[in-house]
Amino acid sequence: MAKDLLKIVSEESLKHFGGKVDELIKGRNLTRGEASDLFRQILNDEQPDLQQGAFLAAITAKGATAEEIAGIWEAIYEVDTLKVRPCVQGPLADNCGTGMDSIKTFNISTAASIVAAADNINMAKHGSRAITSSCGTVDMLEQLGIDVDCDVDLVKRSIEVAGIGIFNGMSGKVHPSALSRILSQIRFGTVLNIAGSLANPALPAYGVRGVYSREMVLPIARAMKEIGYKRAFVVHGRSGDDLRGMDELSTLGRTDVAELDEDGRIREYALNACDLGLEKGDESALLNRGNIEEEAVRLLRVLSGFDRGDRRDIVCLNAAPLLCITGRSEDLLEGVGKAGDIIDSGRAIKKLVAWVREQNEDPGERLERLEGMLELARA
Repeated sequence: MAKDLLKIVSEESLKHFGGKVDELIKGRNLTRGEASDLFRQILNDEQPDLQQGAFLAAITAKGATAEEIAGIWEAIYEVDTLKVRPCVQGPLADNCGTGMDSIKTFNISTAASIVAAADNINMAKHGSRAITSSCGTVDMLEQLGIDVDCDVDLVKRSIEVAGIGIFNGMSGKVHPSALSRILSQIRFGTVLNIAGSLANPALPAYGVRGVYSREMVLPIARAMKEIGYKRAFVVHGRSGDDLRGMDELSTLGRTDVAELDEDGRIREYALNACDLGLEKGDESALLNRGNIEEEAVRLLRVLSGFDRGDRRDIVCLNAAPLLCITGRSEDLLEGVGKAGDIIDSGRAIKKLVAWVREQNEDPGERLERLEGMLELARA
């Protein structure tokens, strides 16, 4: 009798879940509660792999709403996230790109976060290895010497001491039950690029998100408000021909922005880097060239102030929103200039060295390797 009842419940669950996937395929939106419930089933591995994959594909193809993103975030954060509370003074911030964009740039958000941290902004990053690009932020930081596979308590200490740390979103030490299982099995962008990145163990209230399409700018700003962010920038940059996009503020063309203010209002606008004192960039100079060792050295050239070209400009542009939302600059124009001053003062590269020292149990060898890369950057 018990086995028969379990079979009936299982079949009913399969049918119910499949029915919701069918509704997504037909374009119907889920409530926050429905999205949370369905994704909890995925996290708990209560549905067959085919149904789990179908859910992710269907909701991504439809375009996730703010409520759906918040629901999936809620499930990940409550069910599958080890939580920490860094003891810091001032705002706790995060920034990242969500991938799935058509212009594959170098690790702009990684460099921008280091510049922001060098101005005493507490950065609690949450990123992943590459899924839709050739080099994710975790891949790059590992190359630079950060222990990206450490426990969350070491990341917490790094945030408290160095002012910056990163939680590896694909690590079982951060998301122990399921998220790493799911992400390790897919090689295409899904709603998890968004909702998963928001499931930050430190729960920062200030954030900058780069997204893969202009249609997602406002929904993600609304989702960030829904889950408790106080201030946020959500951006989508365009190419010079306006046909392709990037999950960053762009120096190539227009950037669409949704800005969440402290009063809860969300303002939508477009900006051009030329209006912030920057020249139009050369796309070829911003592309990730695929060799992670060489890319790491190029990033160090920017952070050390040796590269004063297009890569520096776009890093300063993307650091500016972090400076704005945390009160370190009055506006983006001031933020761009201040970011350049931070780099030229040497504080950005010093911050990276401090980060390597703190987010490692035994940093000696990694610091030596970083110094070797810095020698190449100076050459």
